[in-house]
Amino acid sequence: MKTNLIAAALGLSVAAGSAQAQDVLEMTSAFGKNLPILGTAATDFVEKLNSISTEVEFEHFDPGKLVPTLEALDAVSNGSVDAAFTTSGYWQGKITSASLFAAVPFGPEAGEFLGWILYDDGKELWQRMYDEAGYDVHVTPCGVIAPETSGWFKNEINGVEDLQGLNMRFFGLGAEVMQKIGVSTSLLGASDIFPALERGAIDATEFSMPRIDARLGFHKIAKFNYFPGWHQPSTLFELLINKDAWEGLDEKAQAQIEVACLANITTNLAEGEATNFAAMVENTEKNGVQIRQWSPELLDLFESTWNEVAADLAKEDPFFAEVWTDLAEYRAGYKVWNDNIYLPRPRN
Repeated sequence: MKTNLIAAALGLSVAAGSAQAQDVLEMTSAFGKNLPILGTAATDFVEKLNSISTEVEFEHFDPGKLVPTLEALDAVSNGSVDAAFTTSGYWQGKITSASLFAAVPFGPEAGEFLGWILYDDGKELWQRMYDEAGYDVHVTPCGVIAPETSGWFKNEINGVEDLQGLNMRFFGLGAEVMQKIGVSTSLLGASDIFPALERGAIDATEFSMPRIDARLGFHKIAKFNYFPGWHQPSTLFELLINKDAWEGLDEKAQAQIEVACLANITTNLAEGEATNFAAMVENTEKNGVQIRQWSPELLDLFESTWNEVAADLAKEDPFFAEVWTDLAEYRAGYKVWNDNIYLPRPRN
C-alpha cells in the first residue's frame, strides 16, 4: 500500500510539473463569444487546441477585455497580448494589402480562396505582409466563412442616387468602393453598430451573415436586407501570435496549433452554411424584413468601381501590386477548373 501511495504521489508530482511547464497564451478575439459563427470560431479553436495539446493552452478573452478589437494587431506585435483571433481586414488603415487576405470584392469564394492560401503563394505572402510592415507576429489561417449579406438599409435602394450621401458601416476593401461612389463609411466593432443605427449616426450597415446579424438586431431598425455579398464572397480569419511567443513554442506545439486551425476552418465554414437559411426565413416571416437583390446595373457599378480602386491601390503600394498580381494569376488558372467542373448556376 505504501509503495502504491508513493507511486501515486510521484505520478501527481510529474503531472503537476507537466502542467507548470505548459505554455498558456492569452488570446483576444475580435468577436464576442455570444456571436454565432464568428464568436464560436474563436471559442471552438480554443476548445480544439486545448483538447489535443499538452504543450500549449489558450485562454479566450472577448473584445475589449484585454484590448479593443482594432488595437489587437499592435498589442500582439508588442507582446502586451500573446495572440488574437481576428481578420486582417481590420488593418486596412494600417497596411494597404491587408484586406487581400481577408475578403476581396468580386473575389474568390471559400474553396478558391483556401486553395490560394494553402497550396499556392497566399500564406507566404500573408506572413511577408506583416514582416515587411514591421509587425512581430506569426499568422496562421484559422477560419473561413461563405458570403455575407451586402447590407441593411432603412430605405429601399433603387439606384446609385439612393446610396450617395448615406453614412454606412462598411468593412475592408468594399468600403473603398462605397466611398468612391459617394457613401461615407466608417468601421465599427460589432457592439457599436446597433447603437449607431438606433441614434441615426449611420443610415445603413453591413456586418456579416444573416444569423450573426440577427443576433445583433439590425432587423429591428433596417428592414431592407440586400444580397449578394459582392464585397465579401468569402472571409478569411487569422490567428496572430506574438513572434517571440511563437518561436518559444516547440515544434509539436506549433503543429498542434496549425492542426487545430485547419480543423477550425472546416467547422467554421460548415456552421455558416448550415445555419443561415433559418435566420433568413425568420427575418421574412416574423421580422418584416424584405430581402432584396442588387440590380445588374448596380452590381456592374460596384464591380467596375472595384476594378478602379484595385488599380489605384496597386499603383500606390508595390506590395499590394505584388499580391494582387499573384492572386489574379492564380484565379486565371482556377477559372479553367471552375468553368468546366461545376454545374452552371440556375438563373432565378
